[in-house]
Amino acid sequence: MDQFLWRVLPLLTILVSFGVFFYLQDSYTAQLFPLIKLPRDKCSLLPHRHFWISSKRIVTPQGIISGSVEINDGKIISVVEGHAIQGKPKQEEVIDYGDAVIMPGLIDVHVHLNEPGRTEWEGFDTGTRAAAAGGVTTVVDMPLNCYPTTVSKEKLKLKLDAAEDKIYVDVGFWGGLIPENALNTSILDGLLSAGVLGVKSFMCPSGIDDFPMATIDHIKAGLSVLAKYRRPIVVHAEIQQDFENHLELNEDNLDPRAYLTYLNTRPPSWEEAAIKQLVSVTKDTRKGGPLEGAHVHIVHLSDSSASLDLIKEAKSHGDSISVETCPHYLAFTSEEIPNGDTRFKCSPPIRDAYNKDKLWEAVLEGHIDLLSTDHSPTVPELKLMEEGDFLKAWGGISSLQVSDFSCSEVKHFSYCNNINLFEINCKSTSLSLNEYLVTVIWRIQISGEYIHCSFIICNYPLF
Repeated sequence: MDQFLWRVLPLLTILVSFGVFFYLQDSYTAQLFPLIKLPRDKCSLLPHRHFWISSKRIVTPQGIISGSVEINDGKIISVVEGHAIQGKPKQEEVIDYGDAVIMPGLIDVHVHLNEPGRTEWEGFDTGTRAAAAGGVTTVVDMPLNCYPTTVSKEKLKLKLDAAEDKIYVDVGFWGGLIPENALNTSILDGLLSAGVLGVKSFMCPSGIDDFPMATIDHIKAGLSVLAKYRRPIVVHAEIQQDFENHLELNEDNLDPRAYLTYLNTRPPSWEEAAIKQLVSVTKDTRKGGPLEGAHVHIVHLSDSSASLDLIKEAKSHGDSISVETCPHYLAFTSEEIPNGDTRFKCSPPIRDAYNKDKLWEAVLEGHIDLLSTDHSPTVPELKLMEEGDFLKAWGGISSLQVSDFSCSEVKHFSYCNNINLFEINCKSTSLSLNEYLVTVIWRIQISGEYIHCSFIICNYPLF
């Protein structure tokens, strides 16, 4: 049982690790604000003000223990190993979950909830229900694929209004960096002052008309504003290259239903080209540099070779840079994807088995800082499942709610996951004393090579 447990728990705890860039130590403290929070003043599980939850598997910062967690007024006041519960509580004030796993609620910093404007793709109601079903108690919503995109404080207000009374977990927001607000810093200042956690940019076409791609000059201009607020830019790092060296795209010699056809249209060189440009700028984020206080975070890394090497080198020089990958890059390989099954289309694409193994290696060695889902749903007809055309289908994988895993083994990750460079206070991301209880309780059933998890969530306000 333990070996199966270790295959799923660390994968999920990595999602916790990012801490969503909260509570940076500066006068421009980036709060989780505007944060839409559930109206709750007591645990959703129990009516008691003072109670215990027990299990043979409690995930703490020090490892997995058998014991009990004591809660009073919504805060953890003790974590006791073994069966010596303090204070001799009444029987009804203790819930023993047996073999179920008690661990912190998860944080996913990369989701697309698409509201307002494209609620039929996914909205706050269904998206946050999916998060709760997947054990995620906080999500951070991307500035696209909603309409309008979140690129100004006025557009952020529309999103906040759309989220009102529709959420089931805590929600924070990214803003968007596009040429318009990169070249007009008053717009970007207004967006950051309104409370977004940072901004997102694309270095290639985003597929959304009102979210145009940004050049490295736009990104550098944005970083000068972000440095003042000590907040990050999160970047989709691909730059389109020509196809002369690897593929000639024409209808005569390509099968659009073949996954390999799509894979070859987005080679690793696209990621490498973008990251080369980014690391030419991140050197200025070093201590004492002109962009000190800004931070570059590369989202959904797929290439485990040259692109990752560039990031590792930049980190070694003290650049303020980090990187995430996604569970689908660690769970699937291009060799396994059936032709015509466009559910697997995403960008950057899922690559081969060797690349997957190297990504796992980088995760284990700490070179990849965290996982996020990049949950990117759309309406089924845009996935073109009947046609199976990888070249025309919408790219994006819906995974926020996923509770089936078949993943390689990971030994251990801490909740904060070596992200001291963000100066993050990892409040409410571990079962530690004086933290609010934001807990997921997992009931795990093993069927073949998959692990099925059901959840009971005990939420208290995060902040």
